[in-house]
Amino acid sequence: MTITMKAEERLVQTKADLRQLREQGKVPGVVYGKNIGKATAIAVEEKELMALIRSNPHAILELEVPAEGKQSVMLSDVQRDPLNRNLLHIDFHQIDMNQAVRTQVRVETTGVSAGEKEGGIVQTMLHELEIQCLPSRIPDSVAVDISSLQVGENILVGELKLPEGVELKADPEMVVVTVLAPQKDLTAEEAEDAAVEEAEAASRAEEAGAEEVREEEASKA
Repeated sequence: MTITMKAEERLVQTKADLRQLREQGKVPGVVYGKNIGKATAIAVEEKELMALIRSNPHAILELEVPAEGKQSVMLSDVQRDPLNRNLLHIDFHQIDMNQAVRTQVRVETTGVSAGEKEGGIVQTMLHELEIQCLPSRIPDSVAVDISSLQVGENILVGELKLPEGVELKADPEMVVVTVLAPQKDLTAEEAEDAAVEEAEAASRAEEAGAEEVREEEASKA
């Protein structure tokens, strides 16, 4: 889905000018790319920008740039105040719709797992997935059906089904979602820590098994 946003030319340069601009509900930024002569200083409406960041920060934008016309862009950098998290500056990168790009998409679970029905705790370990494809093929999200997932089971990145033309760039062995055994009075934070420990333990066990195989092969050589 392509979103349209309008930018205005930004001539202000001093810190005082930038502060005044933000007080007017606008965020200073720049847009750059191969089809743009030079990095152009712009300002966009904060409300529109916040709506984009909340809904789909990796979406393609049709940004109307002063003196440059409409440009297909993506967010490349967002700077925030470290204390109040207010938006300070934004970078847009102009893209070629005929060339593949690397980006992130949301991971969304669907269904109710069999393990959860038995009291298990579903933990999503990976909330975004790195992919590469043509800009027009970027999906809004990647759905993960967890309905058949039992207690103690998990789904790996490599097991996900991606749309045609979308290439996976994340580690295929990463755990996307897992179902932990029922644990009394377990907080959400404790459950997530337990899931991380379980994934790490599984990884160590797999590596130990591989090491044993290597040692056995070496002894036979």
